[in-house]
Amino acid sequence: MKKVKIFVSALAVFASAMAFQSCNDDDTNWELYRPTAIVTVCPTAEGGFTMNLDDKTTLLPSNMEKSPYGNKEVRALVNYTEDKKQQRETRSVTVNWIDSIRTKLPELYLGEENDKKYGNDPVEIVKDWVTVAEDGYLTLRVRTLWGDRQTPHYLNLLTGMNPDDPFELELRHDAKGDVNGRPGDALIAFNLNNLPRTNGSTVKIKLHWKSFSGEKSQEFELALRPAVVGDDDARLMPSGYVK
Repeated sequence: MKKVKIFVSALAVFASAMAFQSCNDDDTNWELYRPTAIVTVCPTAEGGFTMNLDDKTTLLPSNMEKSPYGNKEVRALVNYTEDKKQQRETRSVTVNWIDSIRTKLPELYLGEENDKKYGNDPVEIVKDWVTVAEDGYLTLRVRTLWGDRQTPHYLNLLTGMNPDDPFELELRHDAKGDVNGRPGDALIAFNLNNLPRTNGSTVKIKLHWKSFSGEKSQEFELALRPAVVGDDDARLMPSGYVK
């Protein structure tokens, strides 16, 4: 079980991202402070990387030879500029900045032991462009209460809650006692590419969670990648907001 340290506002990610990977010193261009997209950073055998923009489009960074995350595959916020207008599935881009999102694999549903291991504190899922299912990942913008910024919160996605439906999932939140304070947002991504395939087609996942107003659920359409032998959490890496 891994921990997520959530910041007071999601805007903190967007603004601080400039400090992580800046390739343009023009502070007056406010377009550079906003993320252009969410991508999957995929390392290559040669030490470089590509970025999956969606289920079909790949971005090739023309100004970065190596991935800032080594051989780890992560979801990330990125601000990029296309090197030229391109209407094709593989596009060359200049990366202005990039900042990783906490990226995890799901955990196993444990029935009566769930509360003890994963917590049962409320959390909201924010309807936003960064809450998205694509490239085999479920990326969520979540909101809860924060009183102590030094206290890490834990978020886990559980599989196996319905033996008859492997695509029914549950999001669990453990605030570690930090249950008072002001609302704050965070981003987290879950790699679902180890879920069963259904003839390579898009699957429908159903997500359950405990909100501040009771139990909720939402369905997402998700296209899984082709199965890869040996794909595990060795490729996952925490962002700068995780202790």
